[in-house]
Amino acid sequence: MAEGFRLWANPSSPHAEGRKAKAALEDARARIKRSLGWEGELIFTSGASEALWIALNRAKAERRYRTAIEHDAVIRAAPDAIVFEDLGPEEMRGAIVAAQHVNSETGVIVREIDLWAQDVGEEGGMLLCDCSQSAGKLPLPRADMLVVSAHKFGGPIGVGALLVRDFALLEPMGGHERGYRQGTENLPGVLGMAAALDAGPWATTSEQRTDFAAALGEQCLDFGESVDYILPLAHPAMSAQALLIRLDAMGFAVSAGSACSSGTLKKSRVLDAFGVPDDVAARTIRVSLGWSTTPEELARFAEAWASLC
Repeated sequence: MAEGFRLWANPSSPHAEGRKAKAALEDARARIKRSLGWEGELIFTSGASEALWIALNRAKAERRYRTAIEHDAVIRAAPDAIVFEDLGPEEMRGAIVAAQHVNSETGVIVREIDLWAQDVGEEGGMLLCDCSQSAGKLPLPRADMLVVSAHKFGGPIGVGALLVRDFALLEPMGGHERGYRQGTENLPGVLGMAAALDAGPWATTSEQRTDFAAALGEQCLDFGESVDYILPLAHPAMSAQALLIRLDAMGFAVSAGSACSSGTLKKSRVLDAFGVPDDVAARTIRVSLGWSTTPEELARFAEAWASLC
């Protein structure tokens, strides 16, 4: 990132300083594609939300579909996207289908992605896969377009990318990134993103999660095959919002499975889609394990959790 700040010029500028910045940008693009094992195109963005917006609004598609567990960024980008359970050939034809690879609230790995990609592709549609929670940690699934976010794998906040199998899938809008993105590239962020992937992989170990879950006991919610770094916990009695406040005071940063809107605690639509009862969802938080999380920190959290139970 420090090198990116030294290369101060706009990568689109034709002068010598701009060409230096452009060379660094393209070198980072090649490194990121190589690290992710991606052979298609790559559009740099300000993060996953912008990447999702470009894909859902510039794709050459007639209809938009999504799963019931997508991130809010998908709903903001495509509020008219239809929630699907099972799509027939007619629905898939000419459509773009958005599906998460790893769910951000439960950690569940959506193994159907590769099968959906095949089915949608055979019918002339496109599969858009949100890989924000898996890129840099798990192999990328098969899809026409994939979204990644740098800060999820040790990179800086404010940069991400849309991976596109073929630019022909998108309608350009003019500007930068070969006309598929309007804003100037964040060169320091891009170089930080490439460096983070070079330094990876960023996944935690299954042993770390197993020991941690065992220490927390029966409050760990089981949704089936999940990643090792996202753990949903349901307190026996305390609300998620109260847990956030209490744990924050103890020095722990966690997220709520339920969101507070207009002063009313509402059930997470994602937990609802997974069939979690209302009273359990209202007491559920998400604990994330990072690359720098230590066994001592996990033990300290388990003690704090036990004191609250």
